[in-house]
Amino acid sequence: MKSDIQIAQEAQLRPISEVAAAAGIDESLLEHYGKVKAKIDTRPLRDLPRKGKLILVTAINPTPAGEGKTTTSVGLSDALRRLGKNTILCLREPSLGPVFGIKGGAAGGGYAQVVPMEDINLHFTGDFHAIGAANNLLAAMLDNHIQQGNQLGIDVKKITWRRCVDMNDRQLRNIVDGLGGRMQGVPREDGFDITVASEIMAVLCLASDLMDLKARLARMVVAYTYDDKPVTAHDLKAEGAMAALLKDAIKPNLVQTLEGTPALVHGGPFANIAHGCNSVAATDTALKLADYVVTEAGFGADLGAEKFLDIKCRTAGMKPSAVVIVATVKALKYNGGVPKTELGTENVEALERGLPNLLKHVENITQVFGLPAVVAINRFDNDTDAELALIRDKCRALGVNVALSEVWAKGGEGGEELGREVLRLCEQDSRLRFAYDLDRPLREKIETIVTRIYGGAGVQYTSAAAKELDRLEAMGFGGLPVCMAKTQYSLSDDQTKLGRPEGFTVSVSKVKVSAGAGFVVVQTGDIMTMPGLPKVPAAEKIDVDENGVISGLF
Repeated sequence: MKSDIQIAQEAQLRPISEVAAAAGIDESLLEHYGKVKAKIDTRPLRDLPRKGKLILVTAINPTPAGEGKTTTSVGLSDALRRLGKNTILCLREPSLGPVFGIKGGAAGGGYAQVVPMEDINLHFTGDFHAIGAANNLLAAMLDNHIQQGNQLGIDVKKITWRRCVDMNDRQLRNIVDGLGGRMQGVPREDGFDITVASEIMAVLCLASDLMDLKARLARMVVAYTYDDKPVTAHDLKAEGAMAALLKDAIKPNLVQTLEGTPALVHGGPFANIAHGCNSVAATDTALKLADYVVTEAGFGADLGAEKFLDIKCRTAGMKPSAVVIVATVKALKYNGGVPKTELGTENVEALERGLPNLLKHVENITQVFGLPAVVAINRFDNDTDAELALIRDKCRALGVNVALSEVWAKGGEGGEELGREVLRLCEQDSRLRFAYDLDRPLREKIETIVTRIYGGAGVQYTSAAAKELDRLEAMGFGGLPVCMAKTQYSLSDDQTKLGRPEGFTVSVSKVKVSAGAGFVVVQTGDIMTMPGLPKVPAAEKIDVDENGVISGLF
């Protein structure tokens, strides 16, 4: 079969004005970025009511075998359009870090892609560059304030704001800067995060409009004073300039799938350190224009779906009508202890050992959050009837159907079985229950997620984390939701514990408030906010010819 980029480059794309018209977007609201990309001015749509049904696509804990969550989201959107439904797809923007690192492109795959995939995977409309510029402007103003007399009394050992760059660069994780003498700044330990881990990315994705964005930027805590008082971006008079840099970035980006389905690809917060969902602005716009809106959340349902529901839906007043949980036979066998090299061989016993991971996610969605769900099996040629039957039987015992998805090879046609089941679920009652109440103490919220969502026995806090929780409660941040930062590879905080581990204790190592985004980040283990490149990075295979045609992207 052809590579993803070959399929994408051979596609005949519709002019973006036609895609917009199909989505009910007037030409006057478009800001064109070439012939097949545009930003949308959403201000004239602000007072429209939401009419669409929201469909969340999530997955089991990701494995090296891959689950195909984005591919399924794209294919499901195309399938719903084939079934005659007015549908819009909402996805996150890819980060350059994974594109040049280990994952390659992040715009779907096979015949279920958003296009132009090269543009989407690379600079796109410049949103990430704007976020990086705003982040680093704030860092520069913070250090300049200290250099120019430090009227706020900022303790340089209590600076929490870091610079960022949208690239995997481990050399920048921990640095010493401000060297060279008195006029070159104050020497201190510092470091960089990848742009998707910046709080500004989370702020942009949770803001309802430009003024809400500016207000959230103002609330961001960047440091603490010598007497332990928080210093905000507003204290540095920085929010106006940052908002000016982001005035276009807040506007959703309109593109299309290979089959011409309108797609809003906008925002991309790190799914570990932040909430891992596309922007509220994009999802809200889609819900006002379409009858069905398909969106995804980062990593497995224990991270992405939990944060989508407890943070994004709570913030934006949204509620999914149905949830799709993506899995593969290979990934389930991997959870059952099968080496990656042997996943193509039938092994019902290993599949049964790995199935509890999927079943735990199903239980969380249907029993904890109270939402209708379907399991989508991203099918491969060597999946056997016996393996598929076992998955169907186990899920049916929980009252959940299984639909086969073949969208990678067949596009929307391969997702019609899944589409019909999603439409059936959307007609059922959907009453979202949050995992915890906001008025509970921060520790209780954390422990509720660990015990109810992860299936753990309890939580252990470092002395620094415990102290910070007490301090945040005292400063008035106790009413915020918690954003758990842990490994995506396990329900626990130990990535080697596959399947459905039980009786484990989650260790909280660090706590930090993201006051602009509106949540408290709870870090477990050693979560990287600046990844590194692998031994053989994807960048080594990417090239461009004399005609500007890119190859090797994925």
